[in-house]
Amino acid sequence: MTVGRSRNAWGLRVWSVVLSFGAWVPCAHSEVVVTEANRAIEIEFDSARAHADPFRELDLDVTFTAPSGKSVRVPAFWAGGTRFKARYASPETGTHTYVTRCSDSQDTGLHAVKGRIEVRKYSGSNPLFAHGSIQVAADRRHFEHADGTPFFWLGDTWWMGLTKRIAWPDEFQALAADRVRKGFTVVQIVAGLYPDMAAFDDRGRNEAGFPWDRDYKHIQPEYFNLADRRIEHLVERGIVPCVVMAWGYHLPWMGAEAMKRHARYVIARYGAFPVVWCVAGEVNLPFYGEKGFPRGGEPQARAWEEILRETRTLDGFHRPITVHPTGLPPLSGRLLYKDQGLLDFDMLQTGHGGRDVVHPSLATLEASLAARPPLPVVNGEVSYEALLGRIPADVPRLIFWADMLSGAAGHTYGANGIWQVNGKNAPYGKSASGTDYGSISWQDAMNLPGSGQLGRAKEFLVSYPWHRFKPHPEWATSEMKGRDSYDRPYSAGIPGAVRITYVPDARPIVLHQLDAANPPHATRFDPVSGTRTRLGLLKVEANGNAQLAPAEGWNHDWVVILEPSPSR
Repeated sequence: MTVGRSRNAWGLRVWSVVLSFGAWVPCAHSEVVVTEANRAIEIEFDSARAHADPFRELDLDVTFTAPSGKSVRVPAFWAGGTRFKARYASPETGTHTYVTRCSDSQDTGLHAVKGRIEVRKYSGSNPLFAHGSIQVAADRRHFEHADGTPFFWLGDTWWMGLTKRIAWPDEFQALAADRVRKGFTVVQIVAGLYPDMAAFDDRGRNEAGFPWDRDYKHIQPEYFNLADRRIEHLVERGIVPCVVMAWGYHLPWMGAEAMKRHARYVIARYGAFPVVWCVAGEVNLPFYGEKGFPRGGEPQARAWEEILRETRTLDGFHRPITVHPTGLPPLSGRLLYKDQGLLDFDMLQTGHGGRDVVHPSLATLEASLAARPPLPVVNGEVSYEALLGRIPADVPRLIFWADMLSGAAGHTYGANGIWQVNGKNAPYGKSASGTDYGSISWQDAMNLPGSGQLGRAKEFLVSYPWHRFKPHPEWATSEMKGRDSYDRPYSAGIPGAVRITYVPDARPIVLHQLDAANPPHATRFDPVSGTRTRLGLLKVEANGNAQLAPAEGWNHDWVVILEPSPSR
C-alpha cells in the first residue's frame, strides 16, 4: 500500500490516500486532501499519549461534514502501535471537514483533531463511483445506486476468498476478471471468521496469519491490511463486496464483547466502500457436532440481534444490512426475527440438491415477499454447481429464472471449488462436519457452464426494465399431471409492454390474456446459449389464448418474450 503524507490546515500530520486503478496512490501534498466522488479516502492519526492496550482502551470516531451540512460519523480502526485510521467517501463534491472524538479526551493526537477534504467529480466509468453505492430502492423490492440507477444483484460465492488458499494477486484477480466478463455484480466474502472450519484452522489463514489472536484479546491489523487489497480490487472492478462479518457459530466462542469489537473494526475498514453487510453467515447454525446441532441455533440467532443493532448504530454510511440463515426452516433471514426492522433486505438459503430444491426456494421467497414491511429478497445460497459432483448447471439456472420472475431482487450463484477455494493440488478436504464436498479446483470451477449461463440471463433481463417487472403466474400454463405446483412456467413483466415466460423444460405452453385483434410479437431466448430467435406474430385464439412450443428437437428449458408488434 502506497500512501502520501501531508499536513492539514490545523497542523496535523496525516497519511491520505485515494483509490485509483485498483491501488492506493499518493494524494497531492497539500493542506487539503483531495479525492473523487464516491471514492474512499484514508486519514491516519497518531496517539500523543502512551496506552498499554490502544486497541481495547481507545475508541476513535470521526465526524465528517459535507458542503450540504450533512454529517456522517464513522469509527476509526486501530492500525497497530499508536496509529488509527479512518476512511470516508461521499457523492458530494466540494470541501468537506472532519473532527475527531476519542474516548481519551486528553490525547491531543486523537481527540478534537480537525481537517479538510476536497471531493472532486469522478471522471471514470466504474458504476460504483459514477452512480454511487448500493441502497434499497423506494419500492423496497429491488436495489439501486445512490443516484437511482437500478442495480441488478448477480452474486458469486467466495466465502473463503480472503484466505491464502487463493493467491494474491494473480489468482484472485483472474477469478475477479472472469466474473466481471460474465456480468457478476456482487461477491459474498467472509471477513476472517470462516464457515466450515473450527476457529484457528490453518485453512483460514491469509499470508499474515489469522484475524485475531487465540484468546480474542487483540485483532491483527496485518491480516486486514492484506484483506484490504482484495476488497479494494473487487470495488475497482465494479463488484460490490457483500461482506460477511463472521460465521454465526464464532459468536459463542468469542463472546459478545469481542464480536462487537470485530464488527466495529470491519465497519471501520470497509464502510466507506460501496459494500453491503451480511452481519452473520448461517446465523442460526451451532458448530458442527455441538449440542443442538443442527436445529438448536435459536439462542445463537437471538444473541446476534445485539450485533445487528450495533452495526446499524456504528455504520454512518447506512449500507444495507442482512443475515444469512442456515439451510433449515425458516430458510429466510428476516423470518428468524420478530423485529422486522433489523434487516434492510432478506437473504435466503434454500438447500443444495436437484429440482427438489425448487419447491422450498419458491415457497420461502413467496413467504418473505408476503411479510411486512416489504424488503428486497435475494437467494444467497442454493444448489452450488458441482457440489459433491452431483448438481448440474440446469438446476442453478432453473432456480435463478424462477426466483427472478417471481419477484426476487437478485440471485447468488455458487460453484463447488470456489466457495472453499480448492487449489489444483490443494483440495480443501473434509469440512468440520466430516463431509468432503469435492476436489474440483477453483480454476476448473470458474469455467463450469452455470456461471456463464446466469451471466447471459442477467444480460438478457437488464435489456428490459426488469426492475419494474411484476410476477404474473396467470399469463402461462402447461400440462402438469401429478407434478409439483412449482414445476410450471414462470412469467413476469409489464402489462401492455413486455411479457417474459420461462419454461423449466422442453414442454409446450399455453399463453393467456392476449388480445386476438392485436397479437404480440414473439421471440424465443435460449437460456443455455443466450441466443434469440424471432418468431413473428403470435397466433392468438378468440378466447385470448395462444399455443407455443419449443423448437423442434429442443431438449431443455426455454424462454419466450412477448412484445407489442413493431407495426403498432
